[in-house]
Amino acid sequence: MKTLEWCTGELRFLDQTRLPLEESTIATRDVAVVAEAIRSLRIRGAPAIGVAAAYGVVLSAATDGSPSSLPRRVLDAIAMLRSTRPTAVNLFAALDRMAHVVETAGASSSLPSELEREARAIEQEDVEACRRISEYGAALIPPGSSVLTHCNAGALATAGMGTALGVIFEAHAQGKIVRVYADETRPLLQGARLTTWELIHAGIETVLITDNTAGVVMARGMIQAVVVGADRIAANGDTANKVGTYTVAVLAHRHAIPFYVAAPTSTIDRHTPTGRDIVIEERDPSEVTSLYGRRVAPEGVGVFSPAFDITPNELITSIVTEQGVLHPPFDSAIDSLRLRPKSIGPNS
Repeated sequence: MKTLEWCTGELRFLDQTRLPLEESTIATRDVAVVAEAIRSLRIRGAPAIGVAAAYGVVLSAATDGSPSSLPRRVLDAIAMLRSTRPTAVNLFAALDRMAHVVETAGASSSLPSELEREARAIEQEDVEACRRISEYGAALIPPGSSVLTHCNAGALATAGMGTALGVIFEAHAQGKIVRVYADETRPLLQGARLTTWELIHAGIETVLITDNTAGVVMARGMIQAVVVGADRIAANGDTANKVGTYTVAVLAHRHAIPFYVAAPTSTIDRHTPTGRDIVIEERDPSEVTSLYGRRVAPEGVGVFSPAFDITPNELITSIVTEQGVLHPPFDSAIDSLRLRPKSIGPNS
């Protein structure tokens, strides 16, 4: 399954807002379409939006105009893509790399091909990162485990096999996982719509639960590990992930269940000191007051709808990256990683 695919000057991607009832693919040569897809969650997942944005920049280099104005057109496209979503650092890391290509190549005739080369590299690095994360993470899962996950951090959220779900896929292949409990993940039901769809396609026994059932299954001893993804990890290990993750982490800590965060090092922002410094995206109130076009709350009610929350580092057992498994204290573990230079994002 390919969430997105680059095909000779065209980006094709699954419209994730239509899953699981319809598998619809969008093909475009327009960077504005890519930006809208990221903003509307047609493309979602921190690594995937970074890869998609990189290819969006490539598309912008194919627009009509004078060669001398090409760098400016590409930089304008990068600025547009930067404005789509504020929390996932992978987006800004990828766009920084594309901007660096523009700075290096300038108005050279090789700029389009060099942008494409960089975008392909970003995609391939994510594929390899997912593979390594999956292997490192699977080693942490004991045989006979039932695992809980929140939101979706699988192939739909990356260019590869996934981060949190990649760990689960690999552990299942090794015969370690009995079943997976998937939180529905309100308000947009990424767990119910996307995670269960991926797990069932992989032949893994899957149980869907409402978000407020996580405490029940933990209290009954039905969960041996929690594995989630991340959209941004601060320098001290505080982690931003889909709203509701913090609640799951608190419950896991209360019941002495290991809580693992699986993410590539491109998700780590060493220049954001703590979770308090992470910009949290707030979504449209209609995503809470309505469900599939039908209003479920009275007119006039106030809505607070953050897309993400922060899990403090003390609630995290380990962070699984493609460079290995990080253990507390996370600030020193993160400091020892080989990370790229600072991303230019909302926290800069």
